Amino acid sequence: MSGAPFEGADDVVLPFAVEPLDIRGKIVRLGTSIDTIIARHGYPDAVSRVLGEAAALTVLLGSSLKFQGRFQLQTKTDGPIEMIVVDFDAPDRLRATARFDQERLDAALAAAPKTGDLIGSGYLAMTIDQGTDQSRYQGVVALEGQGFEEAAHEYFRQSEQIPTRVRLAVAEQFENGTRTYRAGGLMVQFLPTSPERIRQADLSPGDIPEGHAASEADPVSEDDAWAEAKALVQTVEDHELIDPTVSSERLLYRLFHERGVRVFEGQSVHEECRCSESRVMSMMRRFAPDDRRDMVGDNGRIGITCEFCSRFYDLDPVAVEAEIARAEAESE
Repeated sequence: MSGAPFEGADDVVLPFAVEPLDIRGKIVRLGTSIDTIIARHGYPDAVSRVLGEAAALTVLLGSSLKFQGRFQLQTKTDGPIEMIVVDFDAPDRLRATARFDQERLDAALAAAPKTGDLIGSGYLAMTIDQGTDQSRYQGVVALEGQGFEEAAHEYFRQSEQIPTRVRLAVAEQFENGTRTYRAGGLMVQFLPTSPERIRQADLSPGDIPEGHAASEADPVSEDDAWAEAKALVQTVEDHELIDPTVSSERLLYRLFHERGVRVFEGQSVHEECRCSESRVMSMMRRFAPDDRRDMVGDNGRIGITCEFCSRFYDLDPVAVEAEIARAEAESE
């Protein structure tokens, strides 16, 4: 296995390839970045774990962008965790937020729920945004009680038609009386170059022709290399993905040393919000004057809190109107 920068480090996504199996993949470890996001909001443990899974998946997918754009994962569902939004601004900025119903969450936790139970039914949208409406792409997966791993498999099966397997894990770490969160993720994809190996069993071969029994249908045989890769990925334990004593490089070696794994240059990741006073002012311009007046509190100020980083913006209504008038005059 070839070496790479950031060996053993947290908050790094590490690409790799196992060429004899025709697979490429990524492994990510989130430490300070995800803990900062969770601690800032004070989320309950169940919400923290679900958000951590979403963040790990977002980094795995968003780090594939080859341009300065944004990858966003968003859920909107009927479960106790009603909404999750994770933004990854390529190449390295991560932010996330969640909305949940505490009463419904408490009731659900009595039944030892899985991630899918807490999310519920609705949709998962994954959006790639290069900064203009024309360069915006969105894929949507229906959520019907499945977790993020299964939703990712469904997305690649339907939208990208790439055989993919994902493993995600989140856990708390206790050290010197301090509790912190860690998240990890592993994604492998089967990307053969020869045409005869591109066919895959993950896609349905279609309806059986009329007059043929089910046993007479010719199934699409699964490539042996992909079957082996999937079996290896399924052996990964949750603790291996988040254990600080097991580096990403060591885990990849454990999995693929018999075939040989090649590790590429890693990319560091950090928590950083995109909010700013100028962005807040841009948002304020989208409201009608009457709506802006309704935002003024008893203290005569407009208060806005960023849902992602909890930063509070204390705005003077007079200054807001003056700035909006100046911007509108410049645009004429």
